[in-house]
Amino acid sequence: MTSQLVLFEEEHKLIVDICDGLHRDAVAKAVFLVDKNGQLLANSGETASMDTTSLASLTAGNIAATGGLAQLLGEKEFAIQFHEGEHDNIHISLVGHRVILVIIFDQRSSLGLVRLRVRKASAELSSVFDVIESKAQDQGSSVFSEITDDDIDSLFGDG
Repeated sequence: MTSQLVLFEEEHKLIVDICDGLHRDAVAKAVFLVDKNGQLLANSGETASMDTTSLASLTAGNIAATGGLAQLLGEKEFAIQFHEGEHDNIHISLVGHRVILVIIFDQRSSLGLVRLRVRKASAELSSVFDVIESKAQDQGSSVFSEITDDDIDSLFGDG
């Protein structure tokens, strides 16, 4: 299990913008960004009819399972996966060993276009996550360090 990721509002907006751009530029049906614990961080595109919670969880499980396969073969990891279906395809990639980028696409796009656009989006996402990591370190070990007992009491109506 990896540590919990803390997203800041400004960086979350950048992440959503990158996902929206990737959705558009790759001519994808949907784009998802998932942490390695299976939490959905952002999505874009045709996601209303999808069980995004299950998709995020299963994607993280898939990355964990293929990580085990990679170790068996003496590899560090398999950074990119591609699954081809009858109607839809899924491209899965690790971004900076931190998060998982999932692109669902159909015949309107191509694997080559998706891979090209993912390369650019991955670099942009890595930069954003570097900023997030730096901010989290600057704020100390606990994001809750500024919350007092009085704040907790008033939140739960005990004060």
